[in-house]
Amino acid sequence: MSAGWLVTGARGLLGQDVLAELATRPDTVVTGLGRDQLDVTDPVAVRAAVTGHRVVVNCAAWTDVDGAERSEAAATAVNGTGVRHLAEACAGSGAVLLHVSTDYVFPGDSRRPYPEDAPTGPVNAYGRSKAAGERAVAELLPHTGYIVRTAWLYGAHGPNFVARMLELAGRRETLDVVADQHGQPTWSRALARQLAALGRAALAGRAPAGIYHGTAAGRTTWYGLASETFRLAGLDPERIRPVGSEKFPRPAARPAFGVLGHGNWARCGLVPLPRWEDQLAAALAAPSFAALVVAARANSARLSA
Repeated sequence: MSAGWLVTGARGLLGQDVLAELATRPDTVVTGLGRDQLDVTDPVAVRAAVTGHRVVVNCAAWTDVDGAERSEAAATAVNGTGVRHLAEACAGSGAVLLHVSTDYVFPGDSRRPYPEDAPTGPVNAYGRSKAAGERAVAELLPHTGYIVRTAWLYGAHGPNFVARMLELAGRRETLDVVADQHGQPTWSRALARQLAALGRAALAGRAPAGIYHGTAAGRTTWYGLASETFRLAGLDPERIRPVGSEKFPRPAARPAFGVLGHGNWARCGLVPLPRWEDQLAAALAAPSFAALVVAARANSARLSA
């Protein structure tokens, strides 16, 4: 039986899918710790948790983008200092660290996909806090640290844009959705599979340490994602109306362009994630989303009755 994997942030949207994915392998022993079980800002607790594990998948994060703008020090304590504690513990024990980061480390001013080695330049506090975590992994784990950037994540185990669109479908005749921010909607279960594959490749010596982009292929806007969600759910996509970002002012600036390149996956013999449309179709067909789709259809029918 293989030595254990540790998943931090194990009760979050991504963490639950990582646990489920690793559980499909009978030769893998997994420990999952939620926020109430492991505070990554506590270095002593982190060292104790990491001890005895060969792979650590860090899904623990401060994900409230606007909240980070108001409380940058608190966000950085989790996304920066907390990641440093994990990297230090992994360096001390020899464990591999897979750290989940974000497209928000980039300024969003490009017109072409950001490659893995593109210079960072976050435009908000959340992005700065995540960039601090990336620097810690790169500095402390040059040979056993893996930074996996993702974006526009949705799934069955937490609040997210796709679930919100299905909920609102049964409450509003039309929905105004931003059409001037570009990104790559990524299903959390698909990313979980990729993280598991990367961890196995790292243990086998087939994956060079460094940065990988764990986002869907292709690109769209929030408006495009909402429209496709409606179409796949059997709802009328014409109910979605495109608007500019100025329609929804937020405390934190959002990068206008968060499309990432996927060149580094070839280095470890893995293919990038599928296109965003295919991931969305698979997600909405999965049992975990079935109830939301059924409710959206039923409530939409009552709206138009």
